[in-house]
Amino acid sequence: MTASTELIVESGESSELQLWTERLGNPNDPAVLLAMGTAAPGIGWPDELVDVLAAGGRQVIRYDHRDTGRSACVDFATHPYTLADLAADATAVLDGHRVAAAHIVGASLGGAIGQWLAVHRPERVLTLTAMMAGPMGHSAGPAWARAMAGQAPDPSDLPPPTARFLAHLAQRAALPQGTRDQYVMANLETWRVLNGDVLPFDEPAARRFVEASFDRTANHSAALNHDLAGRHMTEDRLAPLSSIKAPTLVVHGTEDPLRPLPHGRALAEEIPHSRFQPISGMGHTLFSPGLPQQIGEIIREHTA
Repeated sequence: MTASTELIVESGESSELQLWTERLGNPNDPAVLLAMGTAAPGIGWPDELVDVLAAGGRQVIRYDHRDTGRSACVDFATHPYTLADLAADATAVLDGHRVAAAHIVGASLGGAIGQWLAVHRPERVLTLTAMMAGPMGHSAGPAWARAMAGQAPDPSDLPPPTARFLAHLAQRAALPQGTRDQYVMANLETWRVLNGDVLPFDEPAARRFVEASFDRTANHSAALNHDLAGRHMTEDRLAPLSSIKAPTLVVHGTEDPLRPLPHGRALAEEIPHSRFQPISGMGHTLFSPGLPQQIGEIIREHTA
């Protein structure tokens, strides 16, 4: 594991919004900022992936989103936030580490954060890598609702999650998660379903992540706020992605059950000169043996 330095940074005008961050690698190397997906803390980026980047001459910064891990929680009812606020957290992380611009790598929700930065704060983005993501101006919420209700899709919809994943969500909602063991078992099964059935599922790695996530998080329900923020469509999210100038790589699993492959293809089609790289057998997770190293190599090449 690459040597690391932890730092708490402040985001926004209130010093109460503190974000846990970790920098790995040589601070004099070009920076890669890793933004995780919905409800996931920064340790969701596997150490094996980080090590590939650090060994390749990158300093790597990963962080806990607000409402996850060791970062502060927000009372969403009185202080609702949007994708733009999550993107502001990302720039606060860069500011805290005195990084003017970085290679932005985002997974799922993190991919939307990366798009927002590349459109609205292009001076902070050297390159963009969006993984497991669709266009930030498309909300999957209505498509999910129609699929859950058994209704026909709207012609403008990108595909909803697979029937198996939707069934898992319905079953999980009925499960108790009050204890650590209950939380671990419910979340471990979610990651198993997100992995898909093609690539082998690295259960020990997923279990270590889920257990560590539980132990580092004070309020486990706060991360549900990410769903509310992610589905709230604001005008800034509708800005055309054709304005993105940063070299962009779109990485998407062919077996993604949450955001099926057309989401990634649609994103790549909206960004001029982007490169679309489907990963055979990958789902909506990095919990498969050898996959973190493979993705790390792809990111290292793109950020060269």
